[in-house]
Amino acid sequence: MNTRTIVFAVLALASTLATGCKKDAPPSSSTEKPDAAAPVFTVAINTPDAGAGAATGPTSNLKNYFPQDGAGGYKRVIRAGKDGYAEATLEKEGTEVAVLSISDAERMAYVKAKFESATEKLEGYPLLTVGKDLSTILVKDRFQIKVLSKTLDADARKAILATFDLKGLAL
Repeated sequence: MNTRTIVFAVLALASTLATGCKKDAPPSSSTEKPDAAAPVFTVAINTPDAGAGAATGPTSNLKNYFPQDGAGGYKRVIRAGKDGYAEATLEKEGTEVAVLSISDAERMAYVKAKFESATEKLEGYPLLTVGKDLSTILVKDRFQIKVLSKTLDADARKAILATFDLKGLAL
């Protein structure tokens, strides 16, 4: 006999001895009740509603809250869409005019803290102008929406912020 055969035979014997053989053990069936001491694991699966989706559920559909393509004469191009973040650009005549983003800031206290000093509001939500290129609002103390543009002034960026589906995002 070669070494592999001996090792295999020893492992098979050890396995049989360790697990034991019960001649009278009934075959396992799916109708048996689980052992009360055995841990039970539950997996929760979030599925979006058939509509645009609620902001309190999965946040992978944030791109649905961007301004509609063609609004204000801009072409909207979705660049990123993942759970908790979405990004798009606005183009006019083939030139990028602004970068739009929505992010879920639910667990980012530092983002929420920035808006405590806001003196402006847009549809009741705090609005900040950061530098000369960025305007941002915080919807429902959770979703930060940004419009970043080197060519648009603060009033034009605010007008774009108003075209987002803020009511839908606040649900």
